[in-house]
Amino acid sequence: MLEPSLPSPEDLFSQAACGLMLTDVAGNILRANQTLAAWLGFTEADMTAGMRLQDLLSVGGRLFHQTHCAPLLQLQGSVSEVQVDLVRKDRSRVPALLNIARRRVGDGLMDQVAIFIANDRRAYERELLRARSAAEAALAAQKGAEARLRRANEQLSLADRRKDEFLATLAHELRNPLAPMRSGVDLLKMQLPDHAPQRRMVDMFDRQLRQMSHLVDDLMEVARISQGKLVLRTEPVSLGDIVEGAVGDMQAQIAAARHTLSITLPAQPLMAQGDPTRLTQMLVNLLTNACKYTPAGGRITLDLRDDAGAAVIAISDSGIGIPQEALESVFEMFSQLEPALQRAHGGLGIGLALVKGLVELHGGTIGADSAGPGQGSTFTLRLPLVEQAPATPAAPAAPSAGAPLQVLVVDDNRDAAQMLKAMLDLHGYPTDVAYCGEEAAGYLREHEAQACVMDIGLPDINGYELARRIRAMPLARQPILIALTGWGQPADIDAALAAGFDHHLAKPVEFATLQHLLAEVAPL
Repeated sequence: MLEPSLPSPEDLFSQAACGLMLTDVAGNILRANQTLAAWLGFTEADMTAGMRLQDLLSVGGRLFHQTHCAPLLQLQGSVSEVQVDLVRKDRSRVPALLNIARRRVGDGLMDQVAIFIANDRRAYERELLRARSAAEAALAAQKGAEARLRRANEQLSLADRRKDEFLATLAHELRNPLAPMRSGVDLLKMQLPDHAPQRRMVDMFDRQLRQMSHLVDDLMEVARISQGKLVLRTEPVSLGDIVEGAVGDMQAQIAAARHTLSITLPAQPLMAQGDPTRLTQMLVNLLTNACKYTPAGGRITLDLRDDAGAAVIAISDSGIGIPQEALESVFEMFSQLEPALQRAHGGLGIGLALVKGLVELHGGTIGADSAGPGQGSTFTLRLPLVEQAPATPAAPAAPSAGAPLQVLVVDDNRDAAQMLKAMLDLHGYPTDVAYCGEEAAGYLREHEAQACVMDIGLPDINGYELARRIRAMPLARQPILIALTGWGQPADIDAALAAGFDHHLAKPVEFATLQHLLAEVAPL
């Protein structure tokens, strides 16, 4: 194999990849290579026939050479990467970089000049600048997008908080007018015999009022779940008992719609760790959904069974069915299958969202299935089972014998106060009414009362402050204080107990619940 021949030193100088020249200290060109001559349009003879380095520079380049390059060469013997414009023979210009080193040759000095054409460098620099500008613009756009996203998230969080506050406030405002209606209906039911002609109308009022109360409760519960404030009071419960309780609550509504309800329960009790009230609420909501969206005279089935260590409750109906694309969204908040104006049965679209939230709090799951519109639907929930025996419920306290309790009702809603007074009077509780906090405090200074049923939102001082004042009074015996209010969040209950209340009830309250609390008070 033949070795390639190496170029001679002369060829290396003449055909180097950069322009090369030798000059004296005054800049006179002593020698230039072919590369430089070709770039500039000269011959080597032209360049060595009296031309100086300065002659190849623009006017600005000559001034820079005189003021900067020459002094540096004299002081330090070299300059590097000096950017100048070289002037070609045709007077056009080309950007270049100069490196100059001063060397001693014999008794004199000589400058060695290396020249690099900078067209590509400048193009590269321009590309770098463009890339940098694009990157900075993209970064600015990203930061702007992130800032907009943060603002949008803050606005969504604020809107979500306001939504929860609105739901809680709405539920409170709805509960206030429900309270006197609840007392009035209970009073009418007590006074009318079952065979009275007006009884059917009163029963209708009772059903609609219960439905309204149910919707208000759903509003409160879904707000609590979304805020993570709902606390379950769990215990071992028999799911068969929960099913029977929920079905009992729904009997009137199912009968009114002429539906046929079939229930299948296992031979052995199925036990779960859960909150009995919430479990019943879940099944009532599912049965209400089946009843509402099944045409009159339809079929509803409820099946409770054990499936591999989990309790399965399936509620099926012969109703309007669910499109396949809506099977997941039916559990979303405010989800509705039809526009509001087309719905025959109304509803807020929160019942199934509430059920899903409660099921998940119990460690379970729920799913929906349907063959399509008009084919009915099935909701199936699964709950983990436990081996424990159900807790024995405490027997309700019997009313105390002896003198009747003196009760003071404090509420600025005159309708609610008078209707509650009528109910209490009818049940043998002598009752007086105060419509503001100062009036109630004055009454207790002059009269004895064994129980005070008090609203929180009063026009002068609120119920919390009134409770604190009562607890500070030098009374012969402190009365039992029962808060009866539309505010039912856990924080409201905590605030009531901290202020000195013994119990907290949310409007509208079943009179039996209030009567049970009054029965615990030993009369004087």
